[in-house]
Amino acid sequence: MKTSSIFSRKPSLIESVIFLALLVLSGIMISPFLWMLSIGLERTANLQPPFPPTFFPKQPSFFNFELVMENATLFYSYLNSGFVAVCAVCLSVSSSLLAGYAFSKGQFRGKKILFMIVLGTMMIPMETRLIPLFTMFNKFGLINTYVPLIAPAILYGFGILLSKQYFDQLPDSLREAAQIDGSSEKRTFFQIYLPLTGPITATLAILSFLDSWNAFLWPLVVINDHALRTIPLFLASFSFENGTRLGGLTMALATASIIPIVVVFLFLQKYIIRSIALSGLKGE
Repeated sequence: MKTSSIFSRKPSLIESVIFLALLVLSGIMISPFLWMLSIGLERTANLQPPFPPTFFPKQPSFFNFELVMENATLFYSYLNSGFVAVCAVCLSVSSSLLAGYAFSKGQFRGKKILFMIVLGTMMIPMETRLIPLFTMFNKFGLINTYVPLIAPAILYGFGILLSKQYFDQLPDSLREAAQIDGSSEKRTFFQIYLPLTGPITATLAILSFLDSWNAFLWPLVVINDHALRTIPLFLASFSFENGTRLGGLTMALATASIIPIVVVFLFLQKYIIRSIALSGLKGE
């Protein structure tokens, strides 16, 4: 039986060069993580970190990971990061879909100006907003609570942009038909358009989860209570206190801290590609 032409065709020279280049770049990008895992698996790394760096531990053992998993503080940091991330995802995804639908299908005065303001928030670095945000939350007595970690997620400029681009690709005829049948705007959104937003919803959830889980600077400013520390704060504190003496435990802790990110991304990464393909970069 003859094989298909797709599988029998030999790759061209350019395709082979591109593949090799991508393979080399991917190896360079993943090498720090492999080195981190290698040190975490090295039993003697707490006494003397291996030098020069190696990707193959001489005495592989899960000793460091067992010690890390027995740390109750890490467990509570996981709970704090998980709670904050889930709440931030729900808030940012909901607000982004609602705002994206309004900017795409809605007809109201000043829509373009408001949308430009939303896009402008993407150009303002977090460092310039630290003092105003801290002053506002401190005035309401919300420092050392979960609120300042979750509330800023309500305005997710990049999520609103993605949502608007996605809704732009959905036909306006759906909304027009619903209006002819006497459907309200709220019912049109929740019963007609919202069921079609699976790919963009998953993409926003992934991006928001990554932002919330990896956040360090803002939680460092508003959280002083050790009981409320998130994973990045706990990792930074442990590394600062013991990083030079306990290299194996530090790397094992760093590996454990990125496991949720890797799991979420591996299971949902296809939705990012699908949503980008559907929303695209097509203009109005």
